[in-house]
Amino acid sequence: MRRPVILHWGISSFFGWGVYGLNLALNWAGDSEIEPRTSYPIGQDQVVVDPLRRAALRQFEIQSAQLAEQLKAHAGKSATVEAPLLAALGNDFVVSRAPSDTLLVGKPEIGVVFFEVPRMAPDVLDRARAMPIIVCGSSWNERVLRAHGLTNVTTVIQGIDPALFHPASRQGVLSGRFMVFAGGKLELRKGQDLVMAGFARFAKRHPEALLVTAWHSPWPKLAATLNHSGKAAELTFGEDGKPDLARWARDCGLADNQFLDLGTVANALMPPILREMDVALFPNRSEGGTNLVAMEAMACGIPTILSANTGHLDLIDGRNCYALESQGVVGGDGGPVGDVAGWGESSVEEIDDMLERAFRDRVDAQRRGERGAAKLAGLSWARTADQMKRIVLNASG
Repeated sequence: MRRPVILHWGISSFFGWGVYGLNLALNWAGDSEIEPRTSYPIGQDQVVVDPLRRAALRQFEIQSAQLAEQLKAHAGKSATVEAPLLAALGNDFVVSRAPSDTLLVGKPEIGVVFFEVPRMAPDVLDRARAMPIIVCGSSWNERVLRAHGLTNVTTVIQGIDPALFHPASRQGVLSGRFMVFAGGKLELRKGQDLVMAGFARFAKRHPEALLVTAWHSPWPKLAATLNHSGKAAELTFGEDGKPDLARWARDCGLADNQFLDLGTVANALMPPILREMDVALFPNRSEGGTNLVAMEAMACGIPTILSANTGHLDLIDGRNCYALESQGVVGGDGGPVGDVAGWGESSVEEIDDMLERAFRDRVDAQRRGERGAAKLAGLSWARTADQMKRIVLNASG
């Protein structure tokens, strides 16, 4: 008999947690031992998959809808379910309420965390210790927790879908341009200000350079944190409350034909876009996980520039990328995090230098891309799902 397991976060093709849950559901859909469902309503416009995968998800969607409906009767109260609960945790390690305003209690509760700020207050540590096991999204996360005396922790790296994200021929779209890809939700932690500053320097010498971005997210207000660094021009917002990226690019010194905003793109539609890129750039200040967007770029064989800090360290392996080794202390007047242990401030000069290296030596860039793809080929969602299944079964007896 299949054992029910509840994913206590939203499912989507448009943001990291959602993609994580979607791929667990897909890989567990035909599993003989466990039967997944989510406690969050599934928006049909949020899941973009082919008809075959949609058919595989049908039972998951039906049972998830039934659970979400049942939880409405417990609005404002707590509800215990006789099933393991995989609970998405934030920096405070609090299990969030379901959208029905129900405090869901699982048997057992297994924490899943990608925390970015390693400040462990006593109450945070107490909540972490209370769980039978906490699954970290990076070795850095696990090291931080173990340094605070926790032993109920393990690491499971996110995955990529090798059926989608793999090296393949380019179509040759926008041939003649040197395309630099940057992705991830806009915020200080992701370092898009450093992308703009570094690319602007590079673009002055290379008019054929084009910055291609996938920076949209359901949380546009986080983008305002980028203005704390002073590393790039001020990012302004339109009347719709969304960042004005075209204006920001101009204010940072880019010509109008040197910046392309992709808008919101479903995860499954990203591979053919990534394969057209010449290099990918991720000078992130902190990653609680391994940076799913960077993983997908590497999996497609794109030469990738990575900041050598936090969760990125799980991806950097010899010459399989361009590592930004110069990592300063993160600060900035009025910054929301200040000087945080483990965070790293990449050098704008080194970013420019790495872009130039990738531009000048295409053979070396290709080799780094091939090594990156080889490493990521072993980090599939099937592998992640199998490791998570073993943890669920062991924790629930």
